[in-house]
Amino acid sequence: MLTRRLLTAASLAAVVSARAHAEPARDKTFADDFDELWHTLGERYCYFADKSVDWLAVRRLYRLKALAAGSQDEFAEIVRLVCAELYDAHTHPAEQTPGTPYWPPWDLLVEPGGAGAAVVAVYAGSAAEDAGIVPSDVIVAVNGEPVANAARRYLPRCLTRPDKAADRYAVNVAVGGLRGQARRIVVQRNGTTWIVDLPLKHYPAVPDLEAKALPEGFGLIAIRSFAESSVVMAFDSALARFAGAPGLIIDVRYNGGGDTAVARPIMGRFISQKKPYALMRRRDGQGLSAPWTEYVDPRGPFTYQKPVVVLCGHWSASMAEGFPMGMRDIGAATVVGTPMMGLGAAVYDIVLDRTGIRAQYSAEPVYDTSGVPRSAFRPDVIVPDTQDSLNVAIATLQHLCVRTDGQR
Repeated sequence: MLTRRLLTAASLAAVVSARAHAEPARDKTFADDFDELWHTLGERYCYFADKSVDWLAVRRLYRLKALAAGSQDEFAEIVRLVCAELYDAHTHPAEQTPGTPYWPPWDLLVEPGGAGAAVVAVYAGSAAEDAGIVPSDVIVAVNGEPVANAARRYLPRCLTRPDKAADRYAVNVAVGGLRGQARRIVVQRNGTTWIVDLPLKHYPAVPDLEAKALPEGFGLIAIRSFAESSVVMAFDSALARFAGAPGLIIDVRYNGGGDTAVARPIMGRFISQKKPYALMRRRDGQGLSAPWTEYVDPRGPFTYQKPVVVLCGHWSASMAEGFPMGMRDIGAATVVGTPMMGLGAAVYDIVLDRTGIRAQYSAEPVYDTSGVPRSAFRPDVIVPDTQDSLNVAIATLQHLCVRTDGQR
């Protein structure tokens, strides 16, 4: 996701103090900020054509709740619920408040089915993986509540018709648990049922980029974020190290996204002339604008021209989805892995004028150069969740190197 600089408590307090004598009564403050949020999303959110949401019904339901809010925390929860009506994992408040549902990345990806949720993938190193949960397991209860019941609580309330995308969103939120709280889940596998306690897990800090040589002679560069400009310099150093390598794997499987200003210079190391890498659109009245083209410029000091594989996965999100797509479109890489997170748009931020509450929303849908939405992008080589995707990437790169050598 894009890096967001959240307001500090001190700066927020200063803003509130400065406005203390000018602000209207509390309920008017919340009502005005609700109207700002509702109108902004109604005018700028880019996926209404794909959603089954009655936006007028959202206003009728939640504006009354905004008027009745007794505190900023209560109003912040209303903001979260309004965003959740769009069942879009890229549209949510910026604050990660304890006790509220997680938005991606979840540690488990599931699909609704029957009375439970079928596990599609498990985040590497998570408490769920530590507990031995694997794809094809079925989660039937979370914290003593059947999954189907829990998912209904998170289903948008203003749908005009049933929507499988909303069902999928709700069941993932239900299984994901609440921030700052451990979970107890009930798991079924091959007719056996057991209880699993999932404690809170604190992940160790890791660098945004790491590089190592593989035994096959290939270079492996893992990029975990496109959020900081320092990643470009780190990538240049890694690429210089592997300048003579017969092939390269760029791993973005656990990359939550970031900025095109970071990803594009990296792509530029693989081309010798300017090339288009994506199309974009934005809201234009009731529909979307005509697409415009985004380009990558070549960048030195040398162009890496050996075979490249970009390795992606379920937790590749946002710009980490656009990077594999762009690398393929500029003719620089073969993409290997699983389908990705499906976050198909660049996001905009909104800071509500009176409360200072910040949120983000999908604003500019992204497409490959042939017009396929980023959310629908699929790797060239799809790896089943039961296989090691790095091994598949190495085998693919070996094949590409043999084929390239045969063409010379």
